[in-house]
Amino acid sequence: MTVCLRYAADTMEAEDMLQEGFVRIFNNMHQFKFEGSFEGWMRRIVVNVALKHLQKKRIQFSEIKDDVQQGPSIDSYALTSLGEADLMRLINNLPDGYRTVFNLSVIEGYSHDEIAEMLNIQASTSRSQLVKARKLLQQQIVELQKIAV
Repeated sequence: MTVCLRYAADTMEAEDMLQEGFVRIFNNMHQFKFEGSFEGWMRRIVVNVALKHLQKKRIQFSEIKDDVQQGPSIDSYALTSLGEADLMRLINNLPDGYRTVFNLSVIEGYSHDEIAEMLNIQASTSRSQLVKARKLLQQQIVELQKIAV
């Protein structure tokens, strides 16, 4: 479910993704070749289902202008006091394109070439989306730090 929550806009959308993922897993169980972990195979299917779902929504990978400003440097206190739930909330608040590329690259570990192939975009678009997502996350973390102080 956590994989779906990273790609979905809300819990109901994540539940739909998960249900469709389980259906695909059970329908394709015979295709598992016992080369690698079963968990990794299932994760790949669920990620692909989530991506297909996002493609149906027709997400755009240029949702925010290219003039995302460089945020100020992040104090180590902000990073140490930031909990997992806070970080997931910040990631979920990213625009769909940024969030998708961020999840695929940083959390799932896919290369930009793999992401480009999955999303039907250029590898350079994937790289720029990741840079913009990181900058936006940095700005959000700095804002949280200002509120905490």
